[in-house]
Amino acid sequence: VRLVESGGGVVQPGGSLRLSCAASGFAFSETGMTWVRQAPGKEPEWISQINGIGSSTDYPDSVQGRFAVSRDNTNNILYLQMNSLKSEDTGVYYCVKGFSIGGVRGQGTQVTVSS
Repeated sequence: VRLVESGGGVVQPGGSLRLSCAASGFAFSETGMTWVRQAPGKEPEWISQINGIGSSTDYPDSVQGRFAVSRDNTNNILYLQMNSLKSEDTGVYYCVKGFSIGGVRGQGTQVTVSS
């Protein structure tokens, strides 16, 4: 299993970013995926989930309406579109295989929201 996140960076409050996660080594289109965020000094939290075929998604209240998860099962890529970013969205973002926060994850990509 290999997961490689990209797309992080520094953005001003109110800005947008799109994260990507390239997946390999497993049946991606049959596997639900989760985006997990870990802010400095805090426990990791899930911020989006999507089922294998992309027909069902879920978000916690903290990002509902601002973030959108999607997937390209042809190219084995998971996406996270993040809009209206806030300072509290700062953290390292990981894509995780499956629906458990403790599942296999990539190396993460840093997102910093700051003016």
